[in-house]
Amino acid sequence: MTLIPIYLEICPPDIAYIKFVLESYEEVGIIRTIDRNRAVIVLLAVFDFVEIARAIIKSLQQEITLIEIPPPPDLSDDWLMTELAIDPASDDHHCSQN
Repeated sequence: MTLIPIYLEICPPDIAYIKFVLESYEEVGIIRTIDRNRAVIVLLAVFDFVEIARAIIKSLQQEITLIEIPPPPDLSDDWLMTELAIDPASDDHHCSQN
């Protein structure tokens, strides 16, 4: 299964809401909190559902502040994101409210 990471910066109080909404769409993807203080999350969207994930994000942007951002430079604090960043071909296995 191929996962496409979509990094989002939101308002901290909205983390639970975003998680609830996005994960209520079964099979679209899962949410990970990357930086709780800055409220940076990543939606790991299943490749076949990326268009649906982006449509959900667009809809949510009409309700709350939600900005897509580039991947943060350091994801070493999150074990899953560190694992996903490993190249499978290599042998090295190391706000304001609207």
